[in-house]
Amino acid sequence: MARLVIVSNRVPGPSARGAASAGGLAVALQSFLAPGTLWFGWSGQVAATTATAPAIAEGDGVTYATIDLGAADYDRFYVGFANSSLWPLLHFRLGLMRYTREDFAGYLAVNDSFAAALLPLLRPDDTVWVHDYHLIPLGAALRAAGFRGRIGFFLHIPFVPPSVLEALPPARELLQAMCAYDVVGFQTRTHLADFLDCAHRFSGFAVEGDEVVTDGRRVRAIADPIGIDAAGFARVAARSAGTAYIQRVRESLVGRALAISAERLDYSKGLPNRFEGFARLLARFPQHQRRVSMLQIAARSREDVAEYQALRRELDRLAGDINGRFSGFDWVPLRYMTQTVARTKLAGLFRIARIGLVTPLRDGMNLVAKEFIAAQDPADPGVLILSRFAGAAEELSDALLVNPYDPDDIADAMHAALEMPLEERQARHAALRRAVFEVTSARYCDVFVDALAA
Repeated sequence: MARLVIVSNRVPGPSARGAASAGGLAVALQSFLAPGTLWFGWSGQVAATTATAPAIAEGDGVTYATIDLGAADYDRFYVGFANSSLWPLLHFRLGLMRYTREDFAGYLAVNDSFAAALLPLLRPDDTVWVHDYHLIPLGAALRAAGFRGRIGFFLHIPFVPPSVLEALPPARELLQAMCAYDVVGFQTRTHLADFLDCAHRFSGFAVEGDEVVTDGRRVRAIADPIGIDAAGFARVAARSAGTAYIQRVRESLVGRALAISAERLDYSKGLPNRFEGFARLLARFPQHQRRVSMLQIAARSREDVAEYQALRRELDRLAGDINGRFSGFDWVPLRYMTQTVARTKLAGLFRIARIGLVTPLRDGMNLVAKEFIAAQDPADPGVLILSRFAGAAEELSDALLVNPYDPDDIADAMHAALEMPLEERQARHAALRRAVFEVTSARYCDVFVDALAA
């Protein structure tokens, strides 16, 4: 059986496997990491120069291989093209996109460095699975270096239609790089259709069904929504709800309903709109004042990117304004945290929440929505309010779907959730729970690897 080699921008490392602080990709792949698997990527460390040979660590039979990035490569590859060009572009935020040819050259150079460091570790019959927008050119770089095994790529964030992609100067080069893979995967059929449309219109490749035909090769495109270990997360949530930490949270609420949101601090998540939606709820439906508290957990990220610094300042201002307008001496309506909260604690918080607010302006999938559903008590479940522009909305249509650009739509949904009778909450949750327990992380991995092996 061929060995599976996973490649991603960041690698969790042996100590993070299964840890509460592990990222979404690490959590999704956790149950798939069989002994013998190799996971390769960036160490997260910045050095004077980019390493040429990886550091090796072992854990539970899995090999973790990582390289440090040089400071100049980090600035051009990570801060520059990946997160100042690709991230805003693929989230439909053209006004925030910054592009330079130097950054794109750095992006290609780091992918070449990844390929050069990985190639000595590969066996001829390895199956390589590359993850996300940082590493789009890696497949082509491995091909150029001589690797002939199967290589697949999965994009965890949205893809865009031709009218948006054409704003990126090297759009054609990126599409050609994506077509160096044997299989390319997307979260939704919409993202898949946009990719096929772009491949045809920008590169002139023939498209037959869900395949791109190029230079005598066929590239298979699939929609494979990522999931969670729903049963495992539900167990963690039930246990966590009884801990002293969650008990303190309950006591602090003094019988009030809890509305919760949790994500990285990122402009794609729609946090200012969400804060304004909560303020509109309190202003338009004053009966909910003193009866609901909102907890926003937004862990800091990419603090060296100017747009993220500006977002944090805006949220600080909005939080202060909302609490200044509506607070009483015994009630603070909005609790805003930028610390990281362990997944075990998050699970317990989701369990006791009456509302889960997941309102990104655009998202590839959004696993927080699925975790909120898995965490709920089916006998007395909370209500999920979900952006119609999150990939999860295709599966979770029984949530209260909102337009995240409309704060009044968010306010109306929060009012409906707070007023919703138990029977409707149970019916909606039962349908959502079936979807979350069907499309799991294990199924996601099986579908993609089976497609790559076909």
